[in-house]
Amino acid sequence: MLADFNWMEAVGSPVMIVLIICSIITFGIVCERLWYFHKRRGNADEIAAALTRRIRGGQLKEAEEICHKATHPLGAVAARLFEKTSSSENVEEKLHVTLSQQKLLLEKNLNVLGTMAAIAPLLGLLGTVWGIMRAFHDMARVGSAAPSVVAAGVAEALVTTAAGLVVAVPALMLYNHFARRMNVTLIISENHARSVRTVLIDHQAEAHGAHGAPANASSARQAAPSHAS
Repeated sequence: MLADFNWMEAVGSPVMIVLIICSIITFGIVCERLWYFHKRRGNADEIAAALTRRIRGGQLKEAEEICHKATHPLGAVAARLFEKTSSSENVEEKLHVTLSQQKLLLEKNLNVLGTMAAIAPLLGLLGTVWGIMRAFHDMARVGSAAPSVVAAGVAEALVTTAAGLVVAVPALMLYNHFARRMNVTLIISENHARSVRTVLIDHQAEAHGAHGAPANASSARQAAPSHAS
């Protein structure tokens, strides 16, 4: 019945062509995101530990260099902590802005991938309707409902439905994977950046106290003779 059917004709249907384009776009976005996340990989725990050691040792320049060399988003976020600001509110605002910038970079093209996952099954359903319509058209043209007459339309309907699912299922799985990886990366970056900020504040307080102690002692020595006289 379907042995003599030309399957390439079904593949060349308009809906199938659109699905092939969607599959190419999906594959390209997945490859690009995989490469980008690979470039931004890094151990956030090791970066945070290295920053903590440098700050407690008073090596602020070295700590800032670690931030600029780190490929993990934590490096870009933590680097804002070493910029001079007038208040803690400015530091908090800079952290939020930098996290938003990193989020934009991490979620680039993910909306397109999500769109492919959403529309591919609908395109497959459209292909199903298109194939059934073609089958009825062939029946009306030939005046017969023989299997060989409706085979082309039915095959087109099945091929496009299967193609839609083949595109949609991996696209949805990879979209969820990238979205979760992005959220985890941002949360880890924010948590470590706030921990480093606490260490930096403690170091600045200790340094300020160390510089203030000699001055207070000197003032006390200068005030003592005048009090005795």
